[in-house]
Amino acid sequence: MFTGIVEEKGTIRELRLNGSSGKIRIACRKVLEDTKKGDSIAVNGICLTVTELYEDAFTADVMAETVRRSSLSEAGLNDPVNLERAMAMNGRFGGHIVSGHIDGTGHIREIKKEENAVWFTIEAPQRILRYVIEKGSIAIDGISLTVAYVDKHVFKVSVIPHTIRETTLAAKKPGDKVNLENDVLAKYVAKFLRTERSFTGSEDSADQDIEPSVMKSPDEGGITMEFLERYGF
Repeated sequence: MFTGIVEEKGTIRELRLNGSSGKIRIACRKVLEDTKKGDSIAVNGICLTVTELYEDAFTADVMAETVRRSSLSEAGLNDPVNLERAMAMNGRFGGHIVSGHIDGTGHIREIKKEENAVWFTIEAPQRILRYVIEKGSIAIDGISLTVAYVDKHVFKVSVIPHTIRETTLAAKKPGDKVNLENDVLAKYVAKFLRTERSFTGSEDSADQDIEPSVMKSPDEGGITMEFLERYGF
C-alpha cells in the first residue's frame, strides 16, 4: 500500500519487453534505503516487486497485464519516473490510500498556469471517470492529487509548485499518457451499490448498474430508507 506522496524521481536505465512482459531497471538512490528483495516500490503508480538490488538501481519484473493497463508500453530509456516505497505503519499518511494497481490510462489535454499553481486537464475513459468526484482523490502517475473539476469527458487537478518540482509532472506536455488509479473506496462503494446478489441470490445482478434514478442526491429524493434497505445498509 502507498500514499501517493512521491519520494524520488528515478530514471529508466533498461526496459526489456518480450512481447508484453519483461524487466525494468531503474536508477535511483533514496528509495533503496532499507529496501530488500521482494519489497514493493511504486513506479509511476505501478506497484512493482524488487527482484534485484544494486548500489544505485533496482530491477523488477513486468507482467503483460501491467503493460496493458499502464503507460509502460510507451516508456523509453532515460525517462523519469515517480518512485515511492510501500507505506510504513509508523509514518504519516500524507496522501490517500493508493494500492499501486493501475485502473487505466488517460491523456493530458491541457496544461495551464494560474498564478502559483498549474492546472492539468486529463481526458479519461468512462470506466475511470465514473469513480471520479469533485474534491475526491485520484493518483496520477502515482501522485496523490485532489480532483477540482470533473465532467463526462475530463477531470482537472490544480498542482502546487512543490509537487511540480518533485515529480515528473514538470516534464509533461499535452498528449502525454498518464497512469490513473481511482480511489479504492469509491470502487468498493460503487460495487456494493451495483449489486443485490448477496440479498437476492441473483447470479447476474453483480454486473448490473444501478438505475440512474437512485443515483440522485438526497435533496432529489435519491437516498431514502427504501434505498438503504435495498442495498443492505
